[in-house]
Amino acid sequence: MKAKLTIQKTALTAIAAFFTLLALFPLAWVMIAGFKEKTEVLSTPFRFFPKQWLVTNYVDILKDAAFQKAMLTTFGGAVLFAVLSLLVNASAAYVFARLEFRFKTVMWLYVIITMFVPGMAILLTSFIVVNKLGMLDTFAVLVLPGVASAGAMFFIRQFYLNIPLALEEAALIDGAGRIRIFTSVFLPMSYPVFVIVGIGSYLGYWNSFVWPTMTITNPDLYQIMQYLATFRSERSTEMGMLMAGSALSALPTIVLFLIFQKYIISGIKISGLK
Repeated sequence: MKAKLTIQKTALTAIAAFFTLLALFPLAWVMIAGFKEKTEVLSTPFRFFPKQWLVTNYVDILKDAAFQKAMLTTFGGAVLFAVLSLLVNASAAYVFARLEFRFKTVMWLYVIITMFVPGMAILLTSFIVVNKLGMLDTFAVLVLPGVASAGAMFFIRQFYLNIPLALEEAALIDGAGRIRIFTSVFLPMSYPVFVIVGIGSYLGYWNSFVWPTMTITNPDLYQIMQYLATFRSERSTEMGMLMAGSALSALPTIVLFLIFQKYIISGIKISGLK
């Protein structure tokens, strides 16, 4: 029996390792391709490793002022977007989880319905709205339209529903108002769910391409995905630099996961308080 369990465990480990390597292969290839000459990246027959390792592509892309600006602009926007997303969605989640008011059920159903509307379906109408508001080619058009998220509200609300009501009642007895309860009781306990929602918001902003392409034409506000697409169309022969830029654009996300991996794993299943 013990031998059978050992064989099963070994087999599962091997399968997990195989799929892990399969998932990491594209990223590894992009990083290694950044060390190749521009004519070698797409050469045939295919070679995974370069004939000669060169750091020129990474040095040149790091010296590119447009790449530096795109990385900094995207990182700053992603952090701001994640913070605003947590603030807005956590506030709304607390209202729907703990407060009682007229038409609460109807309003919550309306919020939930928006989860089933594809983003592409409202892309044109969203563009018309931001155009009429004069937000095109501004930093605000990249951050504000997507801050409120029904999915994030739902996720945080479920977490708040599991917080014991006794904590809130004790705070009310002590004379604390709703805002004080939210900031002093709920927010400090929200760390696990905030990590999940915050990273999701950060990644959603970092990887966005269609919306920035539609709303931003000023090169000073280019996002990193928009910059890489422009680089590919304007400098298609410099594939080595493109691979180096793509690899470097993935580093902030990788570092983020390495820092918060423990909290991501523990926060995937929110069990509440016992």
